[in-house]
Amino acid sequence: MTIIHLRECPALPWKNGMGRTRELAIYPSSAGMDDFIWRVSVAEVDSAAPFSSFAGVDRHIALLEGAGFTMTLDDGRSHALTMPFAPFAFPGEAAVTIALHGGPTRDFNLMLRRSKVRGELVTWEDAGRQVVDDAVALIYCARGQIDTSDGRMQPSDAWLPTPLTGRVTLGPGALALVARVQSLGN
Repeated sequence: MTIIHLRECPALPWKNGMGRTRELAIYPSSAGMDDFIWRVSVAEVDSAAPFSSFAGVDRHIALLEGAGFTMTLDDGRSHALTMPFAPFAFPGEAAVTIALHGGPTRDFNLMLRRSKVRGELVTWEDAGRQVVDDAVALIYCARGQIDTSDGRMQPSDAWLPTPLTGRVTLGPGALALVARVQSLGN
């Protein structure tokens, strides 16, 4: 596989048209907003627009840049997405409104079709070689430098490893957001 550079991914409108996102990967590659099995993107949030609804999808989000925002879900829960790189999971069908804590932010998003896959968003920040097992769908370089079997990643680069053959080594001070996805066998 090759390294994906976020700067080369076009800004696309959110499903509800009220914001912008840059899609890093979607599976299958021919899928759209209504039929993907999993999807990874970086959203640019510069207003208090509500999140798009994704019925049947589990969502995972982590703040990348900015002061963040408070998410209010329609079940009464609220979550302050203010700590960089700390994942938060919520159902995609939830109505979510936000209150910005300052200026614009960028956040990392993993979406998983609940009937097809399970997964999680985890952080790697220990320098050295990391284990890339068959559940690792995408690795995003959030900070520092990360060496892969396909080349070096800089911040805002992503990599789709080949299961069990991909190699990744985090440099000192590096941090990776890792999308882990496992099929339910459907």
